[in-house]
Amino acid sequence: VLVLTPTRELAIQVAEAFQKNAMHMKGFHVLPIYGGQDYRGQVRALQRGVHVVVGTPGRVMDHMRRGTLRLDQLKTLVLDEADEMLRMGFIDDVEWILEKTPAARQIALFSATMPQQIRRIATRHLNDPRQITIKVRTATADTIRQRFWLVSGTHKLNALTRILEAEPFDAMIVFVRTRTATVELAEKLEARGFATAPLSGDIPQKQRERTIEHLKKGKLDILVATDVAARGLDVERISHVVNYDIPYDTEAYVHRIGRTGRAGRQGDAILFVAPREKRLLHAIEKETRNKIEVMELPSTEVINDKRIAQFKQRISDTLATEELGQFYQLIEQYQQEHNVPALEIAAALAHLLQGDAPFLLRDGPEARPRKAEARRKRPERPQRDRQKPQPPRAAAAASKDAPVEAAMERYRIEVGSRHNARPGNIVGAIANEAGLDSQFIGRITIHEEYSLVDLPVGMPREIFRDLKKAWVVGRQLRISRVAPKPGAPEMRPGRKSMVLRSRKAPVPAGKRKGL
Repeated sequence: VLVLTPTRELAIQVAEAFQKNAMHMKGFHVLPIYGGQDYRGQVRALQRGVHVVVGTPGRVMDHMRRGTLRLDQLKTLVLDEADEMLRMGFIDDVEWILEKTPAARQIALFSATMPQQIRRIATRHLNDPRQITIKVRTATADTIRQRFWLVSGTHKLNALTRILEAEPFDAMIVFVRTRTATVELAEKLEARGFATAPLSGDIPQKQRERTIEHLKKGKLDILVATDVAARGLDVERISHVVNYDIPYDTEAYVHRIGRTGRAGRQGDAILFVAPREKRLLHAIEKETRNKIEVMELPSTEVINDKRIAQFKQRISDTLATEELGQFYQLIEQYQQEHNVPALEIAAALAHLLQGDAPFLLRDGPEARPRKAEARRKRPERPQRDRQKPQPPRAAAAASKDAPVEAAMERYRIEVGSRHNARPGNIVGAIANEAGLDSQFIGRITIHEEYSLVDLPVGMPREIFRDLKKAWVVGRQLRISRVAPKPGAPEMRPGRKSMVLRSRKAPVPAGKRKGL
């Protein structure tokens, strides 16, 4: 069996599901293969023999070309999340793999949507296919309680902290838009005493796997993640999903909150909405046919009561479980030397423990619940189309709160218009092999024999090495850095475009939807 998935995270999850379902089958072997892993370990496992291979298209193609993965005995091929592979630019790779499979094999294709290209693949490669459509009453599970909080960007962190302190939860995923934001927010939450880790494509694969394992075992309580990194993540402990940054489309929202409330379990989804993002909130409600209720943040008094109770409990736990004999003598000596009451010494030690962070909250603008419900009841101004979110406007509006983008440098790849390369192919290959979010892939200029792409300055050596081996439309990237011209200004991220240049007149640039 061969299963193709768009991301490495989904490949791991599918492989784990196979292993779990076949736990009573002796001698059963399943192998996930994806970019970012060492080839030698994958080759050794393939040489020993496996029954199921789950992989991303690029790495599967690499092994097929090397002869380390042969499909002559293939019985079943599964295309999982086919529309996502199309969106990420892998569809040509998928067709290449399909062409190399035996005629006598069964194909199962799973897709959330059925665009024309996916239908064409089904018609061309599947034998007398039957389409099965699963209709649901609503796009979101009834087991998930959905709430939103109207908050501005400057108060998001404080609002999230209050939720973490007052809302009982087991484990939580906090979704942000950028990889930079995963690290920044995780560090801030860690500094506030929460067991937190970032999860994004920037993190090496082994560390990502270790992070998820820690979440499963309770060594971590909070993941700050991007959409792609958390795709397919299924951890039973996850009771809450927080949309720290509102997604620009309903599908992303449904995927996010689907990390909780699974298999009949109850879950909570909390959405942070800036005033200018209410259009996105309305679109989500309309398309999911769910009314998202207003969330009341806990008051300052409630938070302070909880902090005091937790501090008292820490004292009680320490008195009950720790050996304190050596400290009795130290405190007694200090008391005699300085003639200071024990109560004052205890208060000073508590202050040392707390550090510079204030122990109790004071009322501030972010503490007062905003009159969101009243505002929502006002008549809306006429709008041309409120059914779908408007990514360009939302993205532009959100730029004030977004982190500063990194400087870029130009790279050359040995694939061009003559090889039928398109921006989507290039973005998909780079995003999958390097783990780069598409927004960090800059301008793409496609020439006849080669292409130029702008990538962040200072990419790690191992990522650059992996990119050299990546394939696009049947050709290896062979990426190399283009030396900047003397006196050239620093490059900033540009909009992705397709500029075809040949001996004839140039073709106008086109736009590609962001991943």
